Amino acid sequence: MLIRNATILDMTGAAPYTGDILIRDGKIAAIGCDLPAQDQQVLDASGLWALPGFVDAHTHQGGFDMIDQNGMDLNEMTDPVTPQVCAIDGCNPLDKNFRSVPAAGVTTLCITPGSGNVICGQAFVAKSVGNDIHKMTIKNPSALKIALGMNPKGAYGPKGRKPMTRMGIASVLMETFAKADQYRKEKQKAQLEGTQPPKYDEKYEAMLPALEGQIPLKIHCEQFDMLTAIELAKKYHCRLTIEHAWLAKEFLEELSESGADINYGPVGVPTGYGELTGADLIDVKLLDERGVNVSIISDSPILSEEVLLIQAGEAVRCGVSPERALRMITINPAKALGVSERVGSLEVGKDGDVVLFSAMPTRDVAAKLCYTIIEGSVVYTAPERS
Repeated sequence: MLIRNATILDMTGAAPYTGDILIRDGKIAAIGCDLPAQDQQVLDASGLWALPGFVDAHTHQGGFDMIDQNGMDLNEMTDPVTPQVCAIDGCNPLDKNFRSVPAAGVTTLCITPGSGNVICGQAFVAKSVGNDIHKMTIKNPSALKIALGMNPKGAYGPKGRKPMTRMGIASVLMETFAKADQYRKEKQKAQLEGTQPPKYDEKYEAMLPALEGQIPLKIHCEQFDMLTAIELAKKYHCRLTIEHAWLAKEFLEELSESGADINYGPVGVPTGYGELTGADLIDVKLLDERGVNVSIISDSPILSEEVLLIQAGEAVRCGVSPERALRMITINPAKALGVSERVGSLEVGKDGDVVLFSAMPTRDVAAKLCYTIIEGSVVYTAPERS
């Protein structure tokens, strides 16, 4: 595919420029002016803005049916500690909510287990179009999902089981991580000495990639729970992404010093009571000013994917520049998910995931999505352009 004469905002830090984008075999082969079409399909993008496809760093697509409980396949709430379960095994890409994702310009999403357990399972990153979730996947696992606060309390407290409190949650976490870390050390010692390794444990095996720094802990938390997340990651030298982060403005110093990536939001959930108090997009401005890699998330299908761009626009209203707001739904989440070598910006060698808008989104409130392109194939066309 050759996208011709677009205004390109490539998310590398360069100013917008007019040019062509050549996509061959799913990858961006060239970016420049007057590129030869050869045998490529040509899409005339004159007057349109080309950006990298949007990246949503926190979703439950394909496994959260908001109407039919039989479709709730991403919350294994039979045990507060289930690191061994994998979101990819509960994800249905044919789900109607999943099918609507490209119409929001989202080409890549992180799909994570729900937050009913303390240790919830393994998240993965996939493209937003396809029939086979395994073929759509670009990183698995991408994180070990953990949850603090009201979700695991709400799941196990009514059963009279631990954890009923934040103390219980912290206790479960520290005990499990201590045992998993000991298991890791015994395996390493056995390998070095040629002795018998510890008995295989599927839970601790599933935690090894996080303990060895290959993937981050992806911790659902808000308000002062963020400090517990930071302390856990610090104690076990784990990489960390903090999910939701409502009321982050109260902990800016701790968050910036932690080195954590922040996947913020969504703003639009019911607020004003309990742990949801404090959802305010001014937080992303304050975090961004401190050099934190901050992304905006949808938590879809709890909210629709459309809120990703809506929140980016609201961040501009809070004082974030339009370009930096767009970074929060493109290159920033790509970095947080560990897939920035493939997605998040328009550069030669990266995946040919492009969205074409009638104007610059976040700057022009009338900007409309015209086309969504994944690896060189048009997967969404606005009705008026069909």
